[in-house]
Amino acid sequence: MFFVCVSDVDERVVSSQTAPGNCPFCGGLIRALDVHYQWRLCFIPVYWKTKRKFLCTLCNQPLVALH
Repeated sequence: MFFVCVSDVDERVVSSQTAPGNCPFCGGLIRALDVHYQWRLCFIPVYWKTKRKFLCTLCNQPLVALH
């Protein structure tokens, strides 16, 4: 018997906008990205979530927002 389980993660940028402040590493502008994640198991969507990421436009360094 042969069993194959295919899983996939789809990542799409939904929107992008300029965030206030500068990058602490290089001083470049910061972009706020809304990223839509969708996990699929055997081509069936199982879980999806939208997260906000912060990236520097010059050095492409991911930044973490502490609140």
